[in-house]
Amino acid sequence: MREIVLDTETTGFDPDTGDRIVEIGALELLNHLPTGRHFHVYINPERDMPAEALAVHGLTSEFLSTKPKFAEIAAEFIEFIAEDSRLVIHNASFDMKFLNAELRRCGHPPIAMHRALDTVAMAREKFPGAPVSLDALCRRWGIDNSGRTLHGALLDSELLAEVYLELIGGRQPDLVLVTETAAADPGAAASGPIRPRAPRPRPLPPRLTEGERHAHAEFIARMGEKSLWLRFAATTP
Repeated sequence: MREIVLDTETTGFDPDTGDRIVEIGALELLNHLPTGRHFHVYINPERDMPAEALAVHGLTSEFLSTKPKFAEIAAEFIEFIAEDSRLVIHNASFDMKFLNAELRRCGHPPIAMHRALDTVAMAREKFPGAPVSLDALCRRWGIDNSGRTLHGALLDSELLAEVYLELIGGRQPDLVLVTETAAADPGAAASGPIRPRAPRPRPLPPRLTEGERHAHAEFIARMGEKSLWLRFAATTP
């Protein structure tokens, strides 16, 4: 299953009153695992930057004036999200409203809302009454967001990918561990205490070859310096 974790930065809150997208960040997941492929672009909004928005993301009108307009990157963006990928977005109605306004403006059809999975709604269902901002969810699961001094679409997408994996139950949400006895007789587990198996007298040898280890290290390196997987590599013994 292919999913795109996506975030945008804008000049304000409402595209109907002239606000525009100034940054898009998106990364690809396959079966809930990052592939290293991402889409990131700054966009010239063709208007001034309100002080309130500047305080949020720090993107000035001068900086954005040399960047491409949305119409110039639209085809590349549409190709990246494809036609059937699920879009994982925090507060999806906000980003989808802006994306569809930009697409309509340059003559492209809008993205169907049913493609968007809103992680705010997921978090509210999972934690009723608790804060569900991206920062709050990072704190809940101990996800390092210390680099998030300002909002940035690509960094926020990387953080959201980690939050999303926690929301769906961890990195292997479909993994079910069950004993052969319990699978054959669901009532067997309740009939007596579970006796742990004795440890192996000799540990199993590693199955990875040196060539495979080297290929894996090269794959991680190609993801770039901001890849969230480098954080795990740094803490793995």
